[in-house]
Amino acid sequence: MKPETRNPKSEVENSGTHHAPRTTPLPSRFTHHVSRFTHHVSRFTFHVSRITHHASRYLSIYAALWKNSVAREMSFKSNFLLWILVELLWFGLQLSFISVLYLHTDHIGTWTKWQVVMLIGASHFIQQVFQAFFLVNCTNLSELVRSGKLDFLLLLPVNTRFVVSLRQVDLGAFVNASSALAVMVYAARQLHLVPTLVQVLGFLALCVAGIAIHYSLMFLLAGISFWTVRAQGIVWGYYNLFNIARMPDEAFGGLFKAVFTFALPMLLVSNVPVRLLADKLDSPGPVLLLLAMSVVCFCVSEWGWRASLRRYTSASS
Repeated sequence: MKPETRNPKSEVENSGTHHAPRTTPLPSRFTHHVSRFTHHVSRFTFHVSRITHHASRYLSIYAALWKNSVAREMSFKSNFLLWILVELLWFGLQLSFISVLYLHTDHIGTWTKWQVVMLIGASHFIQQVFQAFFLVNCTNLSELVRSGKLDFLLLLPVNTRFVVSLRQVDLGAFVNASSALAVMVYAARQLHLVPTLVQVLGFLALCVAGIAIHYSLMFLLAGISFWTVRAQGIVWGYYNLFNIARMPDEAFGGLFKAVFTFALPMLLVSNVPVRLLADKLDSPGPVLLLLAMSVVCFCVSEWGWRASLRRYTSASS
């Protein structure tokens, strides 16, 4: 018998037709999704921790600014009490004017006497809260530019606008704001008005929007000092326009009303919150307009601030 001969070529071909089974398992889809979810959670936690850290840092800075403001106010107690008295007298004169006005009429548009009293109280409340936090700082911006003290604030490792806007606090304005709230409560009792919790919270939110409008526009005007060095006259001129916000919007018409609704929205700042509180809103349009104007004014103010800083060359230049 012939010995059996092997064909090496056929063995190679046969060996190529048989593959060894894979031993590395494919990752499951569930494990992949879990890992992605864990990654997103870790990123979210990281961002939340950063925001919390920055918020606590700025709160501690603001607490220090408050402490300095209290110490400064208590160093001049007579001036502190005198300004409270002056503001109370001015508020009383405005209420007296309305009382005399309503001796000759029963309505201004659809506004009754006690509704207008509530409007004046709300306007005074918004003005005093604005004055407590922002007025002194906005008016002092031109002095910071002129004297070169802004150079020091620009070197601080915090947001410069935050420090410039909130360096000082007018504590007496909080006392005057509480008197305005007292007048509003009394006017509501005369109207037999019992607002719901939603109305009260909505009123406070709209007041914040109104304060944001005042702050944004006044800070924008204060930024003119980067071009003219002194702009306090312009800033105080805007402050005098606050008196327009004390009157019912139905007392005005034509171009005047359009200007102080869309260009300088004074008529929105106080009228819309009180309309919400007194059930005088026919549609959500005025509320949405007030909120939109507050956002627009702040964005324009921020743009003006950045443009002003680009122009600033420091006092030593």
